[in-house]
Amino acid sequence: MSQTRKVVVMDSNGKIWTEEEQSPTLRPGQLLVEVRASMVSPGSGLGGVKGRRANPGPNPTKRPFGYSNAGVVIDKSGDCDEFEIGDRVAGMGGGYAQHATHACIPHNLCAKIPDNVSDAEAASNHLAATALHAVQRGRIVIGENVVVAGLGLVGQLACQIAQIAGAYVMGLDRLPLRVKIAQEAGVNQAVNISEADALPIAAEFTNGYGMDCGIIAFGGDGTEAFRQIRSMLKTTPDTHKMGRIVIVGGANITHIFAAGLGNVDVISAARTGPGYHDEAYEHGSDYPPVFVPWPTQRNLELVLRFMSEGKLKVKPLITDVVPIDQAAEGCEKLIQTPDEALGVVFTMS
Repeated sequence: MSQTRKVVVMDSNGKIWTEEEQSPTLRPGQLLVEVRASMVSPGSGLGGVKGRRANPGPNPTKRPFGYSNAGVVIDKSGDCDEFEIGDRVAGMGGGYAQHATHACIPHNLCAKIPDNVSDAEAASNHLAATALHAVQRGRIVIGENVVVAGLGLVGQLACQIAQIAGAYVMGLDRLPLRVKIAQEAGVNQAVNISEADALPIAAEFTNGYGMDCGIIAFGGDGTEAFRQIRSMLKTTPDTHKMGRIVIVGGANITHIFAAGLGNVDVISAARTGPGYHDEAYEHGSDYPPVFVPWPTQRNLELVLRFMSEGKLKVKPLITDVVPIDQAAEGCEKLIQTPDEALGVVFTMS
């Protein structure tokens, strides 16, 4: 392997560029991956850029970024027996699965890619596992009605995974491109809330039953979305609202609880499942499956299986594929014109 790698970096003032730097050192329990594709998150990856640019600091610091990629194992260290040199793998994790030509990734944050899944599709693995964990946290089951507010990448994937679970799903967003992509990906119904009142549409969609569960899949002020989802939930004969609301985006919400909310379960879904950010787990320790049936690596394996089986459709979400040397341009499209791009993938050639 080369002693240097190309990597996409961002400084604390929001400037983005590609540069060469020293390659990371492989640690025990890690795979050295020659990256073929990485996917950008418009929300958690780029969501704060405009604010940092509006308030620049005098001495900006820089860092590589990105947390979801796919490539080929070219070396490994320690007990990583489930992987072999030459395996195609999807890798995840902040500080590990960066937008770079090479990455050292803990082996429990990796999963083998099925032959019929492309590198670009597999590069969505972290985002897809986050969506899966949100659906799992929401206890969504067959036949339920679910509304997803925010059709970014995690929201789109959550819509599809909830449908895989047997639910009927309505997605909400203000950007026409995202609504169109959701429709193309097969979501049961997608509504542009800047053009239509979603409440009567939800009532008709659920045949008057009301929503069983809502998912908020965006950051920033989520109060209005929370209120809207609450109003869509089931109403009991004693007039209380009933159901579940899952927060998977980094939303800030102000709302009265108890009688002001009803008997609604508010659930936070953090990251990709148990294990992520537990360094011992990431590098090889495991949790007892009888107590923790869905740790991060198993979630990664499942979303890749869904892709292989044609149930989870990532291709409609990919709007731009650009080489790593043009990463800044790809990011700027997401930042400056969010209705013209959604899934941006960097290739390393």
